[in-house]
Amino acid sequence: MPNAAPTDGAALPAPRIACIVMAAGRSRRFGRSRVNKLLAPLRGRSVVAQVLTRVMRAPARPLIVVTGHQRGPVQRELSSVRGRRYQFRFNPRYRRGMASSLQAGIRALPASIDGAVICLGDMPGVRTRTIKALIAAYRQGDDAVIPRVGDRRGNPVLLGRALLDRAAELAGDQGARRLLAGSSRVRLVDADDSVLLDIDTRRDWRRQRQRKSR
Repeated sequence: MPNAAPTDGAALPAPRIACIVMAAGRSRRFGRSRVNKLLAPLRGRSVVAQVLTRVMRAPARPLIVVTGHQRGPVQRELSSVRGRRYQFRFNPRYRRGMASSLQAGIRALPASIDGAVICLGDMPGVRTRTIKALIAAYRQGDDAVIPRVGDRRGNPVLLGRALLDRAAELAGDQGARRLLAGSSRVRLVDADDSVLLDIDTRRDWRRQRQRKSR
């Protein structure tokens, strides 16, 4: 999918890539307690603080954090993360599922953005270098750039402008996977297995703790 060369010899402007961190979920699979998995401790910080710390080191701007369930505790926790500026966007419809939170994040983006990296707040192993690799691989007109391990696709994903605009079609817990169905202009970037590891249950959380202690 080569880009057309500019006729006047000038370099094409670098694409503008933003980032959305999804931190609005209800943690329904994390157990019967009222503990939000995003606030669970891991390596001396919470799960979601680990994610934001890694994401802030990548060259994606603006950085939008979508909150919903336990908005106050999540925002207070993330206020301790120092570094590049980011914005909170509250989704009052978070109970309707992931689609509403993705839509809330996209609505907060400037119209001039060419694409956005969608990061899940429950993936504390996300690598800054993975996000950088997705951004470096993106070309104007791409539907998406996705990390892979062998034949398995993972997260985060970079959605191009066309798919961001289609997010209004989503409902319930549909997310980027639904948008990608049928897309042909997709680039794949090799990554390590961190792109396959999220935290849904307490068992997942314990495995992450063991993984990082090795």
